[in-house]
Amino acid sequence: MPAESSRIGLTTTVPVEVLLAAGQVPADLNNIFVSDADPDRLVDRALEEGFPQNSCAWLKGIFGAVMGDRSISRVVGVVRGDCSGTELLLEAFESRGLEVIPFTYPYPPFREDVGREVLRLCGRLGTTLAEAEECREMLSGPRWLLAEIDRECWKGNRVTGAEAHLWMVGSSDFNGDVTAFTLGAESFLSDARRREPLSERKGLPFAREVRLGYIGVPPITPGVFDLAESLGARFVFHEVQRQFSMPPDAAPDEAGNARPARDIVEQYINYTYPYTVAHRARDINLQASRRRLDGIVHYVQSFCHRNLEDVVFRKLLRPPMLTVECDCPGGLGASARARIENFVQVLGENQ
Repeated sequence: MPAESSRIGLTTTVPVEVLLAAGQVPADLNNIFVSDADPDRLVDRALEEGFPQNSCAWLKGIFGAVMGDRSISRVVGVVRGDCSGTELLLEAFESRGLEVIPFTYPYPPFREDVGREVLRLCGRLGTTLAEAEECREMLSGPRWLLAEIDRECWKGNRVTGAEAHLWMVGSSDFNGDVTAFTLGAESFLSDARRREPLSERKGLPFAREVRLGYIGVPPITPGVFDLAESLGARFVFHEVQRQFSMPPDAAPDEAGNARPARDIVEQYINYTYPYTVAHRARDINLQASRRRLDGIVHYVQSFCHRNLEDVVFRKLLRPPMLTVECDCPGGLGASARARIENFVQVLGENQ
């Protein structure tokens, strides 16, 4: 692996193949923030530096994570297709001496435009498209394992919602070590396949477990997954986390059949999250039918422009949907807990 000084931060999923081809160690700043022993201190660091109280906690946490990690001197930030505040976040980093590299998911995602962005990133990091393609081939192994972990969650019913979330959200940077990530995924999958199906666990309050889908940005409060299972439900679909893992059916055809990407450019065209809500809704409806979802929880982050996605989702999604809003890291608030409990109760009683 490259030296520790080669760590490069990223604000969300970017073409990680390019970073690896350039000999960089990718570090997803969201994962660093939310997995910190005391994420609130990272938020407080940003507040001390002048971030407004009513700004997104993810932005504040990411800023605090970078300021507290001297091994990160460069940050790739997605300035179109993720967070509306990333441009100013990059300016904040640049004003403090960090090198910033903006990346854009063009809209509409025409091949020429997406290809130009991937090539520009290659040039900025000193690698080539051919070398990035070699890394994409190398990542096919761990990505296949992630697809199998997801399958064991929704079909084999042997993987919890929290476990599936953690493995797939980790694929944005492969925890900075592709080899270790792959070995860990192999071991986890082998162990999981020996479990008794969670769908047949005893003590369920309903005739069967309630099957939930999770859509929206990964949660700042991951306890939502364990809460669901304590209520007799389980998340068997994780929309954005699954897209991070680049599944072969990320962008299925109208019949729902897999349409694997031919190359790195097509892979990041098929990646639905940065583009339209309507396109994401089609994928969600297909997965809802395939995974037999009883309902969907739409997680939204306080002070985030993506809260407006609710307007489109409520028009286009077929299953019942509950919207839950959270702000800071930590446990779910009483209001969010109560709303999830009521939602699961209604779904369970109306199976």
